[in-house]
Amino acid sequence: MPEPRYTRARMSVFDEEPPPTSLPTSRRGPMLMVMVLGAAVCAGGAWFVFSRRPPPAPAETAARPAPARPRPAPGREPARSRETPAASERPAPVREPREPTDTTPDVASRTGGVLRVRSDVPGASVFLDRKFLGNTPLDVDGLAPGSHRLNVSVDGYEGHAQAIEIGETPADVDVRFKDVVVNASLPVVHKHGVGSCSGRLVADTSGLRYETSNREVAFTLRFEDVDIFVVDYLKKNLRVKKRGGRTWNFEDPKGQADPLFVFHRDVEKARARLAAR
Repeated sequence: MPEPRYTRARMSVFDEEPPPTSLPTSRRGPMLMVMVLGAAVCAGGAWFVFSRRPPPAPAETAARPAPARPRPAPGREPARSRETPAASERPAPVREPREPTDTTPDVASRTGGVLRVRSDVPGASVFLDRKFLGNTPLDVDGLAPGSHRLNVSVDGYEGHAQAIEIGETPADVDVRFKDVVVNASLPVVHKHGVGSCSGRLVADTSGLRYETSNREVAFTLRFEDVDIFVVDYLKKNLRVKKRGGRTWNFEDPKGQADPLFVFHRDVEKARARLAAR
């Protein structure tokens, strides 16, 4: 017996499987992990992009100008702060009186010693302890007290040298280049034909003289009366001969030639200057 249609049609409806509305349980875990990883990648990319963004230009971050202060209405004075008084109300500063200063201090009040050098030939060079101070006439202050060596020289004349003492009072030196000054002395031994004697050979502007206890050989000669005045450096001997008279041979007590040479040099310079006058 054939089945009715409604039965077959109803059975076909119930026999079809309904469409799936959700994922199976076995596929939910992998899909959830993919979504989490995707979100993390997106967040990391966004952080990288914003971190690499350059800083804003200075014009963007520049401070805005302060707003202009409102001007007071005409006829009204601006309100003053109670804490800051007006300039006319402020007390004048009190200044302590200063002691008057002297623009021309006295030489005695300056620190250090004072040296004054004059010379009969202007423009002479002055040296103190081998340091150039200036030219004559010269006044120098602020020098260290104590003993010093002074040298004064000028072209055409013999140099002047002396030891000076710088103290509380000014040291005055007057150099006379044009004056002939001879002040030399030398201890010597006079060699006789037989024996010898000791004494001192002296030179000044009047001439030569030999000072000794032996009156037979002592003498005083003017420079005009000196015929021979010569030193032998190798033999270490100084020979003096009177014009048309006696001869004297002198030696250094220590057997040296330098003292005889210096004495002879100084006397010869003085003789030449005296002869030129």
